[in-house]
Amino acid sequence: MTNGALDDRRAVRRLFVRPDAPVDRRAWPATVPAIAQLLAEGGLELPAGVTFLVGENGSGKSTLIEGIAMAYGLPAEGGSSHGGGTTRPSESPLGGWLGIERPGGAPRWGFFLRAETMHGYYSYLEALPDSPDRHLHALSHGESFNALLAEKLNHPRYTAGFVCLDEPEAALSFASTLTWLANLAEMAAEGTQIVCATHSPVLAALPGATILELGEWGVRRVDWAELEIVQHTRSFLDDPRRYLRHLID
Repeated sequence: MTNGALDDRRAVRRLFVRPDAPVDRRAWPATVPAIAQLLAEGGLELPAGVTFLVGENGSGKSTLIEGIAMAYGLPAEGGSSHGGGTTRPSESPLGGWLGIERPGGAPRWGFFLRAETMHGYYSYLEALPDSPDRHLHALSHGESFNALLAEKLNHPRYTAGFVCLDEPEAALSFASTLTWLANLAEMAAEGTQIVCATHSPVLAALPGATILELGEWGVRRVDWAELEIVQHTRSFLDDPRRYLRHLID
């Protein structure tokens, strides 16, 4: 999908479907169109820089990002390649169906931020002996995400690597979303490879990012201006009454 020197710095060149994977194509998650396409095509190439996964609820974004993170060896409920907590296993089998193709000398560090399970991750960190991260539970939801961004995701000691983000905007104000946008650009410039599932038209506006839209068609690459979330948000802000008169009696 991309060319140039940055490709050589990718942590993951390609996802592939393991030939011995016990895939039941009649059962979830193989019945989700985006996952079905991934399985039918034998995998997915991941470009350098930032890749956004966008689509409606139920389109398979979180299932796919979870599967990618697990295939890389990251905890299903979120955390780093150094570990994370587990509360209740609920992940799909997709991560076990996928393998990772890495370039030679690719970085091994990674992090999976899964918005709805970060409370459990903070508890895991708090219980570690001499943990420097005990403060996270004392912060607001958004403040804790911003702390993770500054102290782990975009910190000099973790330069380069592989970061999976599942709807980080769930905790963020508009101003914080812009901060994340700027930091994602910095991380990509330093060689970090990022895959982010999002509903945010603000995050998805990152220049140079690859955008994959998931839906009943499967997976397709689109430009930012073509995204439904961009068109609907723009239309709503232009005239909220256009939507409200159909929603509120």
